[in-house]
Amino acid sequence: MNFTVWGLSGTLHTSGGLEVDDAAERLWYWVSEIDSACNRFRPDSEISHINATSGPHTLSPTLTRALIAAKRAYDISEGACDPTILTSLEMWGYDKDFALLGEIASSELGDPSPGPSPGFERIHFDPTTSSVNLEPGVRLDLGSSAKALLADLVVADLRDRGGVCVEVGGDVALSGTGPEGPWVIGVSDSLTITGSEPRVAMSAGALATSSTRVRAWTRGERRVNHIIDPSTGYPADGPFVSATVSATDCVSANALSTAALIWDETGPFRIAQGGSAARLVRRDGTLVFVGGWPNEEDS
Repeated sequence: MNFTVWGLSGTLHTSGGLEVDDAAERLWYWVSEIDSACNRFRPDSEISHINATSGPHTLSPTLTRALIAAKRAYDISEGACDPTILTSLEMWGYDKDFALLGEIASSELGDPSPGPSPGFERIHFDPTTSSVNLEPGVRLDLGSSAKALLADLVVADLRDRGGVCVEVGGDVALSGTGPEGPWVIGVSDSLTITGSEPRVAMSAGALATSSTRVRAWTRGERRVNHIIDPSTGYPADGPFVSATVSATDCVSANALSTAALIWDETGPFRIAQGGSAARLVRRDGTLVFVGGWPNEEDS
């Protein structure tokens, strides 16, 4: 089953007696929940209300889950995957749904002068009471970790009912086996699957791809992307342009694949040290394999 959500393409596959329609019901349930809680482009969403008003705020169960996931991503990535980058994103022009973004003339906004993001320490989130209180000037964007959380939640709901594989915008979570054995996942540097990509086989866990080649736009004469380095407020400009990471869950895989594009040459070591595997692509197209990345098979 193919679907589109938040301007991203996705796929959902099942096996072992689990019907696609039943799996789709859980997918759309969690899409609705996360959209109403975490979509910063919806003025009536929970996160839009929190970003616009002073706290403290009592959170819904879904937004509590999303902030727990965001904190885990922040910790795993050593602060590189930071939900407080919203001001920088908007300064670079990402202030509307990406499908509506288009090209941005430099004269429209002037030269941005971003600074470091506030960091999670200024969020004051208490998961035990489902409450949050943002310090002045702090606003949240949970897009990256919430997308990965969606895939994790769908698989968690369905893993006991059969094999399931869900992909949302380059984030893949899966469990069990496919119709003919392990699930076979195409690995694309650009997130566009043509059928000729190398493939890896998996039966559990998650795979996430981040790239500076997608969700990118022109601002004046400068090509910018949606991955912001929170230490500077500027778009990621590290030695790698694409990263695919395998981890036990999609939130972790997404956090590390995002961080790999922000970190310097120490990125491969950091990923391996955390026990994950990765496939990194340098600017010149050279591949770097990390931490026992599985053997790739040509399609």
